[in-house]
Amino acid sequence: MKEKKESKVFSVLQRVGRSFMLPIALLPIAGLLLGIGSSLTNATTIAAYHLEAVLGEGTLLNSIMTIFADTGNIVFANLPLIFAMGVALGMAEKEQATAVLSAAIAFFIMHSTISALLDISGRLTDGSLPEGAVGNVVGIQSLEMGVFGGIIVGLGVAWLHNRFYKITLPTVISFFGGTRFVPIISTFAYIIVGAVMFFIWPYIQSAIYSLGSLVLNSGYFGTFIYGIIERALIPFGLHHVFYIPFWQTGVGGSMVVDGQTVYGAQNIFFAQLASPNTTEFASSARRFMGGKCPLMIFGLPGAALAMYSCAKPSKKKTAGGLLLSAALTAMITGITEPLEFTFLFVAPLLYGIHCVFAGAAYMLMHILNVGVGMTFSGGIIDLTLFGILQGNAKTHWLNIIWVGIIYFIVYYFLFRFMIKKFNYITPGREDDEAETKLYTRKDVDAAKVNRSEQILAGLGGKDNIKSLDCCATRLRVSVKDSSAVSEQILKQSGAAGVIRKGDGVQVIYGPRVTVIKSELEDYISELE
Repeated sequence: MKEKKESKVFSVLQRVGRSFMLPIALLPIAGLLLGIGSSLTNATTIAAYHLEAVLGEGTLLNSIMTIFADTGNIVFANLPLIFAMGVALGMAEKEQATAVLSAAIAFFIMHSTISALLDISGRLTDGSLPEGAVGNVVGIQSLEMGVFGGIIVGLGVAWLHNRFYKITLPTVISFFGGTRFVPIISTFAYIIVGAVMFFIWPYIQSAIYSLGSLVLNSGYFGTFIYGIIERALIPFGLHHVFYIPFWQTGVGGSMVVDGQTVYGAQNIFFAQLASPNTTEFASSARRFMGGKCPLMIFGLPGAALAMYSCAKPSKKKTAGGLLLSAALTAMITGITEPLEFTFLFVAPLLYGIHCVFAGAAYMLMHILNVGVGMTFSGGIIDLTLFGILQGNAKTHWLNIIWVGIIYFIVYYFLFRFMIKKFNYITPGREDDEAETKLYTRKDVDAAKVNRSEQILAGLGGKDNIKSLDCCATRLRVSVKDSSAVSEQILKQSGAAGVIRKGDGVQVIYGPRVTVIKSELEDYISELE
């Protein structure tokens, strides 16, 4: 019974983590716009590079860069609403469009209810609320709940949606049945939720701040543990659930930027990025982000080189192509799972060492005051936008380079030693010869059908699938009978690994997973 309960909890957390991916996937482009726009409208940067004639105030490029900065900033300013809709979308089983609309309505309703109660009770002016407890939420004067407010709305609306979207009402009011009932019930439900939050959220907020203070006051050791846990949760797909509170809520600290209190490490960083008054990024804004750069840009490429150097001579070319592609993906975009899962499933001990090195990277960046922010990746793109372009005085980004070089060397020699010592079967060390050939369009089309057919068979058939989705690198599936899932067949379809817990199945394919998911959905539709 206990194991079944734990499996159900894991399945729910897996779906929650998956639902975070849509709003998280929006952050890179928003960060790109804000990073470029803020950097190239910053008076100090313009003066340092003598670009007044091109980017000075009043020029066409300055106007364009100002638009970039403002459009990027608006995304970060409204993340709670975006999370509400994204979580509802990810957690809804069917008719997701209705769930998204209902979540947006419920979000406005909840905060409008809180705002009305704040006004009626006089708590806006009587000083009973802690400093920073009230803020402007999409134009509504309400309690500052951050993305927690969005997540509360998204999860609750998804639950209501899954329960009521097929409801049948009496004939006289049947028009309001089915999907039309979801926004109606969500409206009334979130009037109640808003009223409840009015009374209990200040206490929850105090508890969150206390937790944040505990983490922040734990110093370098706390940063070290954070880095280890963040990497250790990658195989379970729960890392989003872990780091989002540090990035987006008071757990990650608070800071007054240009007269406004901002909560969460990432929010603080981007508020400082948009401020012309920032001379150095705050510790609370950087300690939960900067540690990724040495890992993504230097450490994992060192591990890839070690695996390549250990490959059999006859397979070096094939292994080299795969590993080079995975290493460049990690360096440029910060998507590391193709490399991490390569050695996770053949050498778990290496992954454990990697997690410890991750914690050490975060701690070293904290010690060295590295203030490079990120959207979600920590690759060269983020380093350039949020480190190099901001200047070493603000970010101390040069420390990443020399620490990164050390990481590259350590990863290379340690991984090479352990692969040879324990004879780990990393890419290029397999017994079977891999076929190498050029593919025609006919081969590609056939491979798509065959792969989808294999995946469906590996998942136990069409009738065994309850829900199908994906994140950046993994196919995420809820199944009716987990014993019907065949890891062997799924690996034959090209999966780097399979994770099962209860009725939740994650199949790791790497960055191409979105294409694989679309092909699989098309294939299932053809069978119906």
